[in-house]
Amino acid sequence: MFVEAHEGGHITALGSTAAPAVTTVQNYIAGGWRAPESADTLPTRNPANGALLAQVPLSGAADVDAAVAAAGEALPGWRATPPQARARALFALRDTLDRHREELGRIVTTDMGKTLSDAIGEVGRGIESVEVACGAPSLLKGENLEQVAGGVDVEMVRQPVGVVAAITPFNFPAMIPLWFLPFAVACGNTFVLKPSEQDPLASVRIFELIDEAGVFPPGVVNLVHGAHDAVNALLDHPGVNAVSFVGSAGTADHVYRRAAATGKRVQALGGAKNSMIVMPDADPRLMAQGVVSSAFGAAGQRCLAGSIAVLVGSPEEQDTSLERIVSAASELRTGDGADPSVDVCPVVSPAARERIEADVQGAADDGGRVVLDGRRAGGSAGAELGPTILDDLRPGMRVIEEEVFGPVLSIVRVPDLDTAIQQVNASRFGNAAVIFTSSGGAAREFRFSVEAGMLGVNVGVAAPVAWFPFSGWKASFNGDLHANGQDAIEFYTHKKVVTARWS
Repeated sequence: MFVEAHEGGHITALGSTAAPAVTTVQNYIAGGWRAPESADTLPTRNPANGALLAQVPLSGAADVDAAVAAAGEALPGWRATPPQARARALFALRDTLDRHREELGRIVTTDMGKTLSDAIGEVGRGIESVEVACGAPSLLKGENLEQVAGGVDVEMVRQPVGVVAAITPFNFPAMIPLWFLPFAVACGNTFVLKPSEQDPLASVRIFELIDEAGVFPPGVVNLVHGAHDAVNALLDHPGVNAVSFVGSAGTADHVYRRAAATGKRVQALGGAKNSMIVMPDADPRLMAQGVVSSAFGAAGQRCLAGSIAVLVGSPEEQDTSLERIVSAASELRTGDGADPSVDVCPVVSPAARERIEADVQGAADDGGRVVLDGRRAGGSAGAELGPTILDDLRPGMRVIEEEVFGPVLSIVRVPDLDTAIQQVNASRFGNAAVIFTSSGGAAREFRFSVEAGMLGVNVGVAAPVAWFPFSGWKASFNGDLHANGQDAIEFYTHKKVVTARWS
């Protein structure tokens, strides 16, 4: 899987045994590819082997302004397009993406690193969001009430908010752009995407497919590459009406505050520290598989990854649960995500590996015990890190308070379910939590009492299907309306209420 330069300077993923041709990817603005104003670039590399894939431009305010202007010019025509016609465009997009599902998955594996099966699954989840947005003609319907007073009727209609910007992270480079783009345009908005500068090639290919298929009129969807300068330009731009964001907690807070200060509607999905409660009566095989797939799948680089296992019961029962988890994790193979036998892919970069290893060492220095040490994993690019499990941890340690975003599982031991729930709720984050148990009563108490937006019962990764909102709580989310589901329709539309009397 390589990238090859094409006329116009954008890129297409190819299967080839030849050396890759490296290009600087371009922005997609007003229906065409164009070089950015800035000559500054960053490299994007394959995390498995360090191979240079492309140069990513660091677009600035001028490029953002061009994209927003194109979106603004396209807005009146797209807003006037009947909802059913917008839905048909999304049906065409869905079919195009489905035909290229495996190709897009291979791009994700090459550029971000995750295993091919995981990457293809990610693309499938993105396509699922497109499928939900295809129902826009039904989802956008308003409501009315006649005769609220003599001869007076009231109706509510939904109208687009305007130009929408989406700023997306490295860990789901295909899925998360597709969380936002289809819903935004289905509601009649126009769209500007700023993907992660660490792995933008999946977004580039999606926009190539959009361009080749002629799915949308020029300016309806736009793509701008860059880092913080591009982000801040979007947050400050008076022509942007709404911002959708996924990333770290600190950046989510920055995005929310800065965009809201200029009157924009904002949904900012931030960090997580998800706990998995392991009851003594949990099915041993289901529990062990669920815990390790949650903690170490995608090398722990998921906002729904379970990074704390809360072992409930007597010390002997806790030890038994831990032994099962360690045994399952020890069987996982770390390596290049393109290798079908690999279970744990590299982290996104050598710098990320160094940061994660520093967190592990810090826990060990503070008295934690490294039960399973993945730091011995190598890799030519220096981005591989095997499953790592830490025990004997104390409250206040970074590895149980903050998001590590790597293949590191922290063990917390508690005597009973009530204490386990208190442990979960003590976190400032509230993205997700899961429980492994054979008890309906325990599962019900967990569901009722845990302060998190996405819960799993005997499910390691509590990822909602796209018909439901991605509903993080507390410091995991800034805003009122979440991504996906009916929340997306609410976020990307204004409600207009008309009260009318006719003589």
